[in-house]
Amino acid sequence: MLSKIQAIRGMNDILPEQTPKWQYLEDTVRRVLQSYGYSEIRMPIVEQTELFKRSIGEVTDIVEKEMYTFEDRNGDSLTLRPEGTACCVRAAEQHGLLFNQTQKLWYCGPMFRHERPQKGRYRQFNQIGVECFGMQGPDIDAEMIIMTARFWKALGLLENVTLQINSLGTSEARAEYKKALVEYLSNNLDALDEDSKRRLESNPLRILDSKNESTQRVLDDAPDFADYLDQESKEHFEQLLGLLDASDVAYEVNSRLVRGLDYYSKTVFEWVTDDLGAQGTVCAGGRYDGLVEQLGGRSTPGVGFAMGVERLILMLESLDKIPATINNAADVFIVAVGEGTQIEAFKLAEVLRNEFLTLRVVTHCGGGSFKSQMKKADKSGAPVALIIGENEIQNKTVVVKPLRGLSMTEESAENNRQQVEVPVSDFLNVIEGYLA
Repeated sequence: MLSKIQAIRGMNDILPEQTPKWQYLEDTVRRVLQSYGYSEIRMPIVEQTELFKRSIGEVTDIVEKEMYTFEDRNGDSLTLRPEGTACCVRAAEQHGLLFNQTQKLWYCGPMFRHERPQKGRYRQFNQIGVECFGMQGPDIDAEMIIMTARFWKALGLLENVTLQINSLGTSEARAEYKKALVEYLSNNLDALDEDSKRRLESNPLRILDSKNESTQRVLDDAPDFADYLDQESKEHFEQLLGLLDASDVAYEVNSRLVRGLDYYSKTVFEWVTDDLGAQGTVCAGGRYDGLVEQLGGRSTPGVGFAMGVERLILMLESLDKIPATINNAADVFIVAVGEGTQIEAFKLAEVLRNEFLTLRVVTHCGGGSFKSQMKKADKSGAPVALIIGENEIQNKTVVVKPLRGLSMTEESAENNRQQVEVPVSDFLNVIEGYLA
């Protein structure tokens, strides 16, 4: 017997009983994005490797260790996208959407990184990303953050997340701070963990993210980023905080909040939670005014964020925030038993679908006894079944059988728990009552 083929480790199937939760999250976020005037963009999952080397940087963990890179038949180096921002910049620049224009874009889809899989963090993971181009003031930063707060409110998560925010200043200010930080940490090298020692040369700002207790103690006396901010960045940050205050969005200023990529500048923010263990970030973003130029375009301000879908699903599940009505249950199940009944069943199903466009109607296929079909009807989750037999065809009727004790009103509850036989010409009105 041939061995069974399994999914690749860290690349998971999303099964039918799980997909309604994903659809609920995606639909909720989509509605909020549309209400703010954002447009969807869809990019390919494979890009030229050079795109990520130039945007993320060659001396980074992502490029050196985590990317899925391969040569195609033409000898070109291609990579499964590890993040969406560079892809969105590439697409917008390639199609002339950036110069002298403003754009508000969003996307949703899989990203790929070869990491050790852990709960909520997989090798194929899904992100919802938002990118804005052509706006350099703090107002668009504020809008993005206010919009994310609306996501949490719509999902019932606002009380479970905390906004952390910081400013990274200009590249010149950041370079001055890096110099001071490296000098300070070099004098305390023995107290740093091995990962931080490695980052001291390649990406020193990421040391501020370290969870190592010994390193954290060293960082307590490290130079403060705020002391190195340029005046323009200070004013930008103060205006941003003023807009958040005016919109009643609570926040914590975290001077250790950074990004590991050099193209980030000024605003950076994260929404964090205590409900996911160590992996507590559910949304992260910031301003990247240097990225478009870094990828070959004209200087264009940009700001964006991304949310991990798997982590949000885990959070919604753990907090029981997914509505009970979110499922794959049918609305109506049609049972057909006897000669010539299948044709009538199909006709009734199409009449229902024409009349109620969003109704989930399941017509039993594959034959079987009345008892077996009723078991399947019950398993489908439908509140009501339509039953067609040879007698019903002869009498031009259909039996309507409630499956879950549902009722239109309290007064008719007892009647609605009983099956009724109604004329085919009137069954639409009866069904509408049961599904009201």
